[in-house]
Amino acid sequence: MTLNVGDKIYYQGRGPCLVGAIVRKDVCGTQAKFQSLSLLDGSGGEFLVPLGCISSLPLRPLLHPRKIPELLGHLKERRELPKELGGWKQRELARSKLFSSGTVFDLADAVESLTQSGRIRNLAQDERGTLNRAKRLLISEIAVVMNESEGAAESRINKVLVSDRKVTNTPTNTSDRGNAALSRRFRTHSSRFRNVPIS
Repeated sequence: MTLNVGDKIYYQGRGPCLVGAIVRKDVCGTQAKFQSLSLLDGSGGEFLVPLGCISSLPLRPLLHPRKIPELLGHLKERRELPKELGGWKQRELARSKLFSSGTVFDLADAVESLTQSGRIRNLAQDERGTLNRAKRLLISEIAVVMNESEGAAESRINKVLVSDRKVTNTPTNTSDRGNAALSRRFRTHSSRFRNVPIS
């Protein structure tokens, strides 16, 4: 994968970015080259990454538009509710893996299961943070891929999340409910949706 000015890519944990020009900066008296990246989430955020570090960054191509229906399918409620993790340390570890190395489909699974969990119990503060962040990243990528507003992308997601569903085999013990994204093993998808080394 080669970065060219004007390309749109996905920076793991940050969201879709627009590749800008290479800029030179003086660092401790030495000229260094940086690639400029601009977030496409509406925040207007921009940042620079050293050219020598690009190959180690968690970058990947944006999802293909044909994959959007499959992605939205991961937001559909599962038939069973898996057990939640025992404590915040386990959730923190799973959350870190989700945003650092999880695929876009893992993000969708997180949104689905935490939304489902929130219907039957009060989510912990860190779970609400995970849900909001994962949903925001999904909205941003769908909006860029489908060339639509973030409001339209959010409507796509909410339409699936609020549709009528019936959950079977619902546990009676709340300790066995919800938090599926943080307890479910990461699904294996095509490597093109994972981190892509930069050549």
